[in-house]
Amino acid sequence: MFDPHSRARLAPQDAARFPGETLFDRVGRALSELDCLPRKELFEAWEVARRVRRRFRGGRVVDLAAGHGLLAHLLLLLDDRSPRALAVDPSLPASAARVHEGLVAAWPRLAGRVELLARRLEDVALGPDDLVVSAHACGALTDAVIGRAVAASARLAVLPCCHDARTCDDGGLGGWMDAALAIDATRAARLRAAGYRVHTQEIPAAITPKNRLLIAEPAGTVTQSTG
Repeated sequence: MFDPHSRARLAPQDAARFPGETLFDRVGRALSELDCLPRKELFEAWEVARRVRRRFRGGRVVDLAAGHGLLAHLLLLLDDRSPRALAVDPSLPASAARVHEGLVAAWPRLAGRVELLARRLEDVALGPDDLVVSAHACGALTDAVIGRAVAASARLAVLPCCHDARTCDDGGLGGWMDAALAIDATRAARLRAAGYRVHTQEIPAAITPKNRLLIAEPAGTVTQSTG
């Protein structure tokens, strides 16, 4: 069994599990050879990236609480109309640079277009043309990402996790639904109140039970999607 939920590292022997010439298989082989990325991160980032690119095209990608920054790289690989990407995390993993170098070696067109920043999220300037993304920013960190995107009138996609009723607003819905769902529903309502169009999706639960994907854009935005 090759469990996509596993936190085991992709290892060189796993490259054979990605035999095709699809972009996903090519990325899987490249990351397997690096022997440093948890398997779960590949499947999560891929499922988020492809859903985001079906909805949004172009713009600078800003991956907040980025971890290894894989989501930022995948969004560029899926759409060359984005000129560059920032992968921002106060504590970048030691292997983030290795992931970046491995992907640039496999796709030279990424060279000079992805910047890894060990920086606080609030220290990164955002603009209305940006595409702000975050996969599994823990607890209230997801709300911070949403707040930054709304303040900049930027497009947004978040995959929340680690819902904490003590630090996250459940909108008073906790009596009707479980805390995590109440918190995410309140986030969607908050975005609508801020003038955003909201799109709710899920990635496969086999990859992560925290699988609710919240995608939003300012209501005046002309969406460039793949249909």
